[in-house]
Amino acid sequence: MATTKKHLRLAVYAPAIVGDDGRPLAIVHGMESAVPGLRLGWTSSETEELIELPHRDEWVEANRTDGGLPFLCNDDEKHVVTVAGWESPGRIAPGSRPRFEVHADWPLDEAGIAAAVEVLATTGDSARAFWGYVDPEGIAVTVAQQFRHPGDESPAPPHGLPFLKLPEELRSDEIPHFLGWLNYWSAAAAQAIGFPDPTRDAELLSRARRTTSGGWVVQLTDAPLDLDNPAHLDALLRAYERFPEIGGRAAP
Repeated sequence: MATTKKHLRLAVYAPAIVGDDGRPLAIVHGMESAVPGLRLGWTSSETEELIELPHRDEWVEANRTDGGLPFLCNDDEKHVVTVAGWESPGRIAPGSRPRFEVHADWPLDEAGIAAAVEVLATTGDSARAFWGYVDPEGIAVTVAQQFRHPGDESPAPPHGLPFLKLPEELRSDEIPHFLGWLNYWSAAAAQAIGFPDPTRDAELLSRARRTTSGGWVVQLTDAPLDLDNPAHLDALLRAYERFPEIGGRAAP
């Protein structure tokens, strides 16, 4: 399953799964509908050998690993797609409530870029997520440097980006932790951050779409985010300025 291609990375954050609410399978089916020809019919062993799942749906229902969605992938070494989900501990979330988080990867190529908005929209809706994002591989390193830990006296984040509060310090689950290239905002998250404002968000609305659930996928730049591209960095900085609630930066 090894590959040298760069990847797009998705994550969405949702209420914890309670009982059999159907979300894990809905996520899998949604991703397959969003990517032509995709079949997430395999998992991997501890030695990373592919294991075919002839009865995939039943296997997913019976294997709620870590309170979520067990690891799944396709069987295409040239275009590896993976997805998994788990329950994150409440101590790292607003209100100390556990959450269900879903992560997926696929190649950063022409086909992957073309499918990204639909994959995020359907995954966010299927998970009933509060918020989520898609970023190119490597952006997470910069995002990690934006979080300010108690007593931290580290220098300002790179690229002039703002400091962000830790997730557990935010006032609600609906507040996005940070901005990505593609941003999934549920209807509640959009309301919490004040999106959309027709007069202030015309540019963002030109690259946004509504989801089936009434949420939004908002794309900051036409091409995947590149922080060494001045135009991309400017778009990201302007979005942070527009939405101070993101990352808990708004005045109390």
